[in-house]
Amino acid sequence: NIKELTCDSLLSNISMVFQNVYLFHDTIRANICFGKPDATEAEMIEAAKKACCHDFIMEFPEGYDTKVGERGNNLSGGQQQRVSIGRALINNPALMLADEPTGNLDSENTKEIIALLRRFNRDFNQTVVIITHDENIAVSADRVIQIEDGHITRDEVMRQ
Repeated sequence: NIKELTCDSLLSNISMVFQNVYLFHDTIRANICFGKPDATEAEMIEAAKKACCHDFIMEFPEGYDTKVGERGNNLSGGQQQRVSIGRALINNPALMLADEPTGNLDSENTKEIIALLRRFNRDFNQTVVIITHDENIAVSADRVIQIEDGHITRDEVMRQ
């Protein structure tokens, strides 16, 4: 029962990824570790690897100490979203909520982000809830719950 959980307990088990990524005008390191400032180097790298951003980060001359620029403008949209996912993963949440996580991405980055989100359940035993209007994303889910006007109009198990 969610009413029996403390706010701190709830927040330590849930992370969120949004359509409009906001990265701070700081380093990639600071952006990933924002949710866990005391994260070790190994924890940060593990989160980045899970988010499939470690490799491109290491291509920058300053690696994790690369400044992302105002609102992350030194990174592509796909790179920004992956850093955002790394930030969401730094606490190793049991549940990740992804609200239109591909809404601002091209089709290639969309495919990669969806494949990445699907891996969390399969490889890392984390539950991902994707909120989307895109039927192409919904069909890749294990379960689809469609809500219209506040009512469930579809509840379908897609795969087990």
